[in-house]
Amino acid sequence: MNKLLRTCTCGDLRGGDDGRSVTLNGWVDSRRDHGGLVFIDLRDRYGITQVVIQDQGAEVDVAHTLRAEDVLAVVGDVRRRPSDMVNRDRPTGEIEVVASKVEVLNRSEVLPFTLDEAENASDELKFRYRYLHLRTPIMQRNLRIRHETIQAVRAHLDGEAFLEVETPLLIRTTPEGARDYVVPSRVHPNAFYALPQSPQLYKQTLMISGVDRYYQLARCLRDEDLRADRQPEHTQIDLEMSFVGEEEVFALVEGMVSAVLRRTLGQELETPFRRISYDDAMDNFGSDKPDLRFGLELVDIGDLAGEGEFGVFNSVLADGGVVKAVLGREQAALSRKQIGELEELAKKRGAKGLAFLKLGPDGVTGSFRKFFSDEQIEGIAERMSARVGDAIFVVADKRPVANAALGQVRLEVGRRLGLTEAGEFQFCWVHRFPLFEADGHGGWAAMHHMFTMPEDDRLQDMEDDPGSVYATLYDLVCNGVELGSGSVRIHQRELQERVLRICGVGPEEAESKFGWFLRALDFGAPPHAGIALGLDRFVTVLTGGDSIRDVIAFPKTTAAMSPMDGAPSGVSDAQLKELHLRLLPPVKE
Repeated sequence: MNKLLRTCTCGDLRGGDDGRSVTLNGWVDSRRDHGGLVFIDLRDRYGITQVVIQDQGAEVDVAHTLRAEDVLAVVGDVRRRPSDMVNRDRPTGEIEVVASKVEVLNRSEVLPFTLDEAENASDELKFRYRYLHLRTPIMQRNLRIRHETIQAVRAHLDGEAFLEVETPLLIRTTPEGARDYVVPSRVHPNAFYALPQSPQLYKQTLMISGVDRYYQLARCLRDEDLRADRQPEHTQIDLEMSFVGEEEVFALVEGMVSAVLRRTLGQELETPFRRISYDDAMDNFGSDKPDLRFGLELVDIGDLAGEGEFGVFNSVLADGGVVKAVLGREQAALSRKQIGELEELAKKRGAKGLAFLKLGPDGVTGSFRKFFSDEQIEGIAERMSARVGDAIFVVADKRPVANAALGQVRLEVGRRLGLTEAGEFQFCWVHRFPLFEADGHGGWAAMHHMFTMPEDDRLQDMEDDPGSVYATLYDLVCNGVELGSGSVRIHQRELQERVLRICGVGPEEAESKFGWFLRALDFGAPPHAGIALGLDRFVTVLTGGDSIRDVIAFPKTTAAMSPMDGAPSGVSDAQLKELHLRLLPPVKE
């Protein structure tokens, strides 16, 4: 085998290597059999090289038996291809390797799907044979971009005096908004560790420890319902800094993100990123993760809507609601069915319906046209900057409902107009979130988490009016995707205990769950702030993908299972005995 180890990869050879003797190792990507002349495209991670087997004898006999994904060693000489035979779509297209020896290192069974059709295979099949799916050019590219992202992050943070510190994976259970994965302790009967949902308290403790600047590529695990952008385990670019505020975090992260785009895609970003308050994001885009690749912002037309005789608008306005609209550029030709599809999107966000106007070449039509004069309609069209060929979509409801419903309509209109294509990156910071939100049971919960610093000018109002208090919270958003979330942290015990109490965590519970951390705050905790960016989401945006499963080497299905290795699986009676556990029969739903 040593004599057959590669001397170069399948992506290395160029015209200047003409006449060179080489050994290649790789997989059969394709075979073209012409009897006494066989062409093999040999593939590895680095590229594809055409191999020519042209003499009668043992080598041609071997070539006739090859199938896709057989693993070969090829010994031969590099030959420059005639100019009219150069493959200009391939970096190695100037040359071919004329084989003097072909040896099969391993055979492949017939594939469950061909690699060039892998994206059309079912998710279950791709996950079961993930090692085959990972051989495809798209997945190889995704893994490379993920790697380069990590390298760029590490290089940038190292240049900013950060220390990479690992925090524990076996911790005490801590409420983070999702269920913990728990691990039974063998040496401490009836006691359990939890797997971390985030390193939040540990990274804050590192600031108390004087580390000053910490980062980690942190593995985080959450037992929650899954979606396209969720997995039971994911990776965070987790960082924390002492003696900084919001703007210092923004500048650091903008530099890091710019370094990633520069290395992975060769793109330069304009900084600083746009800053948008939470209230403005909801009012103008109907989302706290706005897609800024296009405009079509939401517009309040309540004053104009109130001039007409449409009962729905008037009753909503009288009840303190709003009438808001979004422009459907070039959407006047939509059928009633297509408008109905938009209406369903609005209803899923709580709206009772979706009113509309269509500015056609023969005049204005729509669901509320007859309740308004020509002048009033012209006023609405002018407010919306609408022109002939456009449509105007309107929701009348309470402000949060109208914003959320029209936000979905806006995104769909942008998608239909091709305004959300991959390749453009519009980053922004959404900040000044409310610190608390109603928990649905007459109490209050932290909008993000309970360790976030309230804005200074509202500290005295926290107990009297929690809903009015804003926090130094911020999210990094790109193309409508929340990439990361962070905040300035509470560094004083008394203030931390106040926030816990408002969230319904009394002294005894606080001591039980967070006592060790509260005591740490007593020993000179510095002001500090940080953020965690979802590495998987970030790479998904960079690659233009739809799901983080496409940038994770071995993801789980939406049922949190791995068809490839059969996880999760049962354990033996002997293991259960060691762990002092006994299984109950499953409860039938």
